Amino acid sequence: MNPDLIDRIIIPADVRRDLLKHCRRKLDGRYLAGEEPRPKAFGVVGGRIHGRVAAVTRVIELRRNVRNISPYREAMDRQLTRYAVPSETPLSGRGWVADPEELRGVVSLLRDEGLRIIGTYHMHRVAWEEDPHRDTPTLLDTILGRDSRLLMFIIAMVRPETPMIRAFVEGDVEREVRVDAEGEGIK
Repeated sequence: MNPDLIDRIIIPADVRRDLLKHCRRKLDGRYLAGEEPRPKAFGVVGGRIHGRVAAVTRVIELRRNVRNISPYREAMDRQLTRYAVPSETPLSGRGWVADPEELRGVVSLLRDEGLRIIGTYHMHRVAWEEDPHRDTPTLLDTILGRDSRLLMFIIAMVRPETPMIRAFVEGDVEREVRVDAEGEGIK
């Protein structure tokens, strides 16, 4: 998939509901077995490509974060030290690295359903002075998304009652792709 060829993303209402349900569950502190007990929502976006339109048909929550297991910890620590903006969450509690075994299962599941990975999603929940909505990728997001050939969906939950979903090619803020729900703009 060449994400630069996508100029519109459609997320049906039921899939959008599932995505936001995941984010709200994590914000509410309702964690599942085997899931990191932190208010962070991460996952995979699956679907189909129709010309220049990406149709999202499935979101799959990721539960296992191997960020604090070697060698992932050291690699993430280097990236965070170099590119992360200070926030209320200490660096040691930031970052997500998908468990390779869990990710293999997701890829297999999507393939069995005739779908493909079109992107990943993660939630931003803490407002920053210079970014009060937190609806765009950070520099760190852009560095981590570089050369992935995936769309990065940012779920802004600073105000959970009015969440925002935006998508960016490889997490690059200059390469935003319009996101619609059932054909309606939902920025």
